[in-house]
Amino acid sequence: MNDRHAGAPMPVEPGDVHAAAQRIDGRAHRTPVITCRSIDDIVGGRLFFKCENMQRTGAFKFRGAANAVLSLPDGEAHRGVATHSSGNHAAALAEAARERGVPAYIVMPESAPRIKQEAVAGYGGRITFCEPTLAARQRGLEEVVARTGASVVHPYNDARVIAGQGTATLELLDQAPRLDAIVAPIGGGGLLSGASVVVDGSGEDIELFGAEPTGADDAKRSLAAGRILPSIAPSTIADGLLTSLGELTFAILHGHGRTILCVDDDVTRRAMRLLWERAKLVAEPSGAVALGVVLAHPEVFEGRRVGVIVSGGNVEMPGPR
Repeated sequence: MNDRHAGAPMPVEPGDVHAAAQRIDGRAHRTPVITCRSIDDIVGGRLFFKCENMQRTGAFKFRGAANAVLSLPDGEAHRGVATHSSGNHAAALAEAARERGVPAYIVMPESAPRIKQEAVAGYGGRITFCEPTLAARQRGLEEVVARTGASVVHPYNDARVIAGQGTATLELLDQAPRLDAIVAPIGGGGLLSGASVVVDGSGEDIELFGAEPTGADDAKRSLAAGRILPSIAPSTIADGLLTSLGELTFAILHGHGRTILCVDDDVTRRAMRLLWERAKLVAEPSGAVALGVVLAHPEVFEGRRVGVIVSGGNVEMPGPR
């Protein structure tokens, strides 16, 4: 049931998501929603997979990046955009910037998966590598901005990005009506924040859950504590979910009273395998966490119609290249 808390206005409202949908129309894919009877039989419910692994650049991140880049006035855009990212946001921002004809400066941890490094470079991103810590990423970004004058597009703590990510849920509600629940992965919280704005603005009685790795459960702890508790030494195969909540995403998720469910990496691996073998969907670990939560918490989802956001498919396959 919707449980929006009373308080200050949210930093992103439903109208912002609808405006983003118009802005990125024809640029971001309207990704399909698929079902799989054999997975339904396993979980005892009816699942509707929103295939953001089929989005441009391989993840939902293109929605937010495109909305942010297209929102920039010409006078700012020509100096380019900059961000720090472990991969998916970096690739999305590089591609969105290339389409607008402006440079994208990416600060990227040297530990980022090779497939994501290559994707960012392939989309024209100008990469600066850094140590795999949040402090190093932020320091590197500050140096790039000081040198270039580029506009920062944060991976999730940006109202334009959050509004863009919300368009995935906006589509899902149109494609799969009468849902009882939706599950979306959460790292920094941009995708779940956008989903929160859409669900609570829809007037429908839909439960929205964040899916988080047990080894990187800062969002669950933060929302329970009522304040941001930064992630310290997270450990999970879901490399896209290592980041902590930002001020905007925390405000939205806490203000909307969201619930976070956790799942361990072994169940996430099982979810990846099920998506591949049964639904023929390639999902990276971060993209399979939502199904993992459904598998790990059958008492919550059994007998229900559940939207599951498969957030990305940028995973390196084993074997020779």
